[in-house]
Amino acid sequence: MSDSKTPFTPTQQPARSGLFEETFLRKLERIAILSKRAMAGQLQGERRSSKRGQSVEFADFRPYSVGDDFRRIDWNAYARLERFFIKLFVEEEDLTVHLLVDTSRSMDWGQPNKFTYAVRSAGALGYIALHGLDRVTITALGVYQNGNGGYFSPHRGKQNAFALFSFLQGLTADGQAQLGYALQAYAAGAPRPGPLLLLSDLMEDGWANGLTALAARGFDVSVLHILSPDEINPDLTGDLKLLDSETKAAVEITGEYDLVKRYRKGLADWQEELRRFCGARGMQYAPIETSIPIEELLFARLRKHGILR
Repeated sequence: MSDSKTPFTPTQQPARSGLFEETFLRKLERIAILSKRAMAGQLQGERRSSKRGQSVEFADFRPYSVGDDFRRIDWNAYARLERFFIKLFVEEEDLTVHLLVDTSRSMDWGQPNKFTYAVRSAGALGYIALHGLDRVTITALGVYQNGNGGYFSPHRGKQNAFALFSFLQGLTADGQAQLGYALQAYAAGAPRPGPLLLLSDLMEDGWANGLTALAARGFDVSVLHILSPDEINPDLTGDLKLLDSETKAAVEITGEYDLVKRYRKGLADWQEELRRFCGARGMQYAPIETSIPIEELLFARLRKHGILR
């Protein structure tokens, strides 16, 4: 199932004049992206790292060394032990949240449209991270390996939300992602591993090698596997000619009950393979149907899968 393509000519991507209303954005400020790992960033933010710094929350002591700040000496400990100890505190720092959006042609399919759904989901997740004072970067996988743009450099703070939304609204699903290669290239070249959310239909060979490379590099990977209702429950009846949306290869079939039954079993087996693959490597896997309202996705489904909190 993992090497199949959406076998239809894609519909035209609907125009997007705006991603969200202000009231919805305020709701997003109540949730946060969950990271299982403590990773140190560069600036103080709202997320605790394992570094020992100078925030207000006490972490530990260590013996005084020449050159240490006298203001950090614990005088109560000195009174008891007649030795100098330095107070250590938990430093709260930002992470870089990596959003990878599949912009291959197979994403521009279905009602609701998979690509439009991925763009809106990435916009919401990016806003959540910006509000949490994490850095956010976005890469369009359909053009990443060709060096033709499709990259939103790391930004931090809610004031960058408009730039993030504008970048996403400028993307189109008109390339071939070469998913495995693109993910491996990203793993090798992206600085500062952190939480990484992949939004894709995964209809490309090589996803296993790509995801393995990301995990090996230290990314905290979550896979949002996006499919449309007509891909999950297709209406295939009569004699049909199916056209691959990326390669344009055609195949003729006769739609019947047994064919649809085998298709659904293949899809279920593929999703189970992905679930087990991700689980064995500490990744989160969330199968998503585009008929699910974005609000339900963010406030229920992704929380259930341990991606948001």
